[in-house]
Amino acid sequence: MGSNIFGGKRDAWLLVLVMLVAVLVFALITSEFRLNNFAITLVSGLFQGMLLFLVASGLSLVFGLMDILNFAQGAYFMVGAYLAYDLQHATGVFNITEAVPDPNIRFIVGVIVAILVGAFLGWVLERWLLRPLYDRPLFQLVLTFGVSIIMLEGIRNIWNTTPYSWTEVFGIREAQFTLFGQDFSMYRLFVIGVGVLLIIGIALLLRRTRLGIVVRAGVEDPEMVSALGINVRVVFTLVFTLGCAVAAFGGAIAAPFLGATISLGATFLIQSIAVIVLGGLGSYEGTAVGSIIVGLALATMQQFSIQVSIPVLATITPMLLLVLVLMVRPQGLFGEAR
Repeated sequence: MGSNIFGGKRDAWLLVLVMLVAVLVFALITSEFRLNNFAITLVSGLFQGMLLFLVASGLSLVFGLMDILNFAQGAYFMVGAYLAYDLQHATGVFNITEAVPDPNIRFIVGVIVAILVGAFLGWVLERWLLRPLYDRPLFQLVLTFGVSIIMLEGIRNIWNTTPYSWTEVFGIREAQFTLFGQDFSMYRLFVIGVGVLLIIGIALLLRRTRLGIVVRAGVEDPEMVSALGINVRVVFTLVFTLGCAVAAFGGAIAAPFLGATISLGATFLIQSIAVIVLGGLGSYEGTAVGSIIVGLALATMQQFSIQVSIPVLATITPMLLLVLVLMVRPQGLFGEAR
C-alpha cells in the first residue's frame, strides 16, 4: 500500500494530488482561463475550506478519541456566530457598544466570548450528559442531536429567526489585498491564515506535547493509558471541550462574512460530516486535507452552477466528492481499513 507520509499512505496522497489538480483545472475552465476570475474561486475556496476545518477538526478529534459523532457541533458554530454578531452591533441583545466603543476591540471581545461560551457548553455536554452514555453509541447520537435542537430553540428565543447581516465596519474587514489583479478583503486572508495556523497548531499539539501523546495513546488503547495512572476521562473532557470551543471560534470569525442565521449550524454540520468521512474517520490529517479539497470544490461548483443556472450543483458537491472517494477508498483518504 506504500510507505507512510505525514500519517498517510502514498496512494492516498496521490489521490489527493489528483483531486486537487482536477478541481483547480476545472476552476480554471469555469473561470474562462482568466486569472482574476480564478483568483476569486481560489480565495473563496480556501476561505470556505478553513471554515469547514474549524467545525470538522473538532468532530474528527472527538470521534478519533471517543468514538462519538457529535451532532451538536454545527450548533456550536452557530452560537459563536450569533454571539460575535450580537456583541459587535448596537442592535444586539447584549449591547456593549457604549462600554466598548472601538469596533476592533468589540470584535476581539466577541471572539473571546464565543470561545469561552463554546468551551463551557461543550464541557457541560460531555461532563453531565455524554459521560454516562460512553457504552451506548446510539444514545450518544440521539443525545447530541437533541442538544443541537435545544440550542437552536434557545437561539430562536433570544434572537428570533431573522437573519442578521454584518454591517459594522472594523479595520481588518475593510482592508484590501490584490491577487492576479483582483481585489479582496484582507479579512478573507485573515481567516485563511487562522485556519492554517490551527491546522499546524493542533498537529503540533497531537504530535509534540504530552497531552497529544496521551490523546493518541487513548485512541489506540484507553485501558492501557488508564493502567498507567492517567485519568482518561479528564482527557476526554479536555478534547471534547476543545472541539466545541474551536467550532464556536469558527462561527465567530465567519460572522463578518456569513452573518448569523439559524441555518448555519445544519449547513456546516452536514458539510463537515462529509469532510471527516472523506478524509477518513478519526484521521486529523484527512480532516485538514478534506476541508481544503471540499472548500475548493464548493467554490468552483458555486461558480459553475451560476453559469449553468443549476444552483443545486454547489449544494450537493460535498456528497458527490464523498461518494467518489469512497468508491476508490472505502475507508476514506487517510482512514484505517476496518
